[in-house]
Amino acid sequence: MNKSGSYPLLDTIHTPADVRKLRKDQLKPLAKELREFLTQSVSVSGGHFSAGLGTVELTVALHYVFDTPSDQLVWDVGHQAYPHKILTGRKDRMTTIRTRDGVSAFPSRAESEYDAFGVGHSSTSISAALGMAIASSLKGEDKQMVAIIGDGSITGGMAFEAMNHAGAIDANLLVILNDNDMSISPPVGAMSNYLTKVLSSKFYSSIREESKKALKKMPSVWELARRTEEHMKGMIVPGTLFEELGFNYIGPIDGHDMDMLVSTLENLKAISGPRFLHIVTKKGKGYAPAELDPLAYHGVPAFDPTKDCLPKSAPSPHPTYTEVFGQWLCDMAAVDERLLGITPAMREGSGLVKFSECYPTRYFDVAIAEQHAVTLAAGQACQGAKPVVAIYSTFLQRAYDQLIHDVALQNLDVLFALDRAGLVGPDGPTHAGSFDYSYLRCIPNMLVMAPADENECRQMLYTGFIHQGPASVRYPRGKGPGVAVESTMTELPIGKADIRHQGSRIAILAWGSMVTPALAAGKQLNATVVNMRFVKPIDEALLLELAKTHDVFVTVEENVLAGGAGSAANDFLQAKRILMPVLNIGLPDSFVEQGTREELLALCGLNTQGLIEQIEGFCA
Repeated sequence: MNKSGSYPLLDTIHTPADVRKLRKDQLKPLAKELREFLTQSVSVSGGHFSAGLGTVELTVALHYVFDTPSDQLVWDVGHQAYPHKILTGRKDRMTTIRTRDGVSAFPSRAESEYDAFGVGHSSTSISAALGMAIASSLKGEDKQMVAIIGDGSITGGMAFEAMNHAGAIDANLLVILNDNDMSISPPVGAMSNYLTKVLSSKFYSSIREESKKALKKMPSVWELARRTEEHMKGMIVPGTLFEELGFNYIGPIDGHDMDMLVSTLENLKAISGPRFLHIVTKKGKGYAPAELDPLAYHGVPAFDPTKDCLPKSAPSPHPTYTEVFGQWLCDMAAVDERLLGITPAMREGSGLVKFSECYPTRYFDVAIAEQHAVTLAAGQACQGAKPVVAIYSTFLQRAYDQLIHDVALQNLDVLFALDRAGLVGPDGPTHAGSFDYSYLRCIPNMLVMAPADENECRQMLYTGFIHQGPASVRYPRGKGPGVAVESTMTELPIGKADIRHQGSRIAILAWGSMVTPALAAGKQLNATVVNMRFVKPIDEALLLELAKTHDVFVTVEENVLAGGAGSAANDFLQAKRILMPVLNIGLPDSFVEQGTREELLALCGLNTQGLIEQIEGFCA
């Protein structure tokens, strides 16, 4: 590990043009320095780590072979793009990554011309790169478009939809599959590398295409040749599927072999049409602890790179909302065998580890396929099961049609546990759950709940589970106010709010995570504070009662105002022709950038002081 802070080659790289000035024999040393710098910078800042370690050689090779930013790289999700950021002018700011006004956690068009497409959700890279290739071609440009996608992201159906389209129109597109979940034994790897050099060469490609033209004039001979080629390639490379989609498949090759990467990419650059390069890498490559446990080192806090373990946070007597959900899921499964748990590749993040171990036959990880997850749950519900879909608020957006058409329209018993609702902090706007009140409230048959604390979360999950029809419980990232969680499970009365503090003149209607700061603000302002609990159905009877005894309503939510919970109160008051001043407080009509969750809440005026200032200003 470099302890001097000196990187002789890397310090000369300010843009990818500087990479292209290097001799080929300098690329390996550059990769070594880049990996060391990545480790040092992430150890200071925290952030996504093991994925980037695995793409160091690929990143160097891509910027060496392709004329970026004229040629454009589209990184899927972006967890693996830290080396790319370092080589594209952001090296000196990497310790600010994921902080307010710092380097973005993911590729961002607003941040750099080298970030060809803004990402954060998976499986989008091939569609985006294909769109770029089409538009560039129509302008008569000669640019290379490259999509880099991981073995997890390629499980998303959108990736195959894009490849199916690209193959059908013979688009000039290179797709690189970064596969870090398999290994190549030395003999197979050597043979594969040899075959790749042959199969990716311009000579082979030219002969192959000219032969096709000639043989197609002789149908029986053409069919024999086609079948023979498929049979031979099927024996030595796992690319038959991609060939059937219309791609020229190359690989798999060692993604850490710099010489092989560069020569293969140079060959592929000289070939037109849809090309698919399959590389095999090791997640966490070059940093032993991350190689041994790449999942733990996927996203890390600041750490000491000289130690073999990550820092452990002090144990807390209060569980996170995710932990409350995970425990409830196991407890509920123990008493109701109809319960099934579904996650779109977020077992750890959504709190399903214990459930997956205790109830493996009732646990379904569908990979990165949110649309499938929701319709799978609908199908299960049709047969009398009680599926629980554990999903981040921002990712449920990807299955909105399925939520409406396959679940709500048929009024099926599916419970959605929406984690990471509201502002998530360092991951920024791509991961913020800013819209679920709005997009759920407008759907018929939906029950929409938001707990104010940990115990209420458990009781709402139970209420949603036994409810007849679709239901959702949304909760924020991290811990709640520290309320003890009862082991018993009690059904809450549907649509009934809870007055937390009795005051006068001002009634503060708060939902979910906003109840705690609203309560603190309300006590200082001598205002009535209501834990509204339900976004849909809203407690209409209580609103009518409060309207008779108060002069001003204030609604507070960690969701955008448009169509949100406060909007539900506005709609009701308008329908009843109740004319009174209403102040709606929530997330702004803009994407809130990254920072700590506390910083962002303060920025949006959603902490106690911010609420007091807004309410006093409105009532002055």
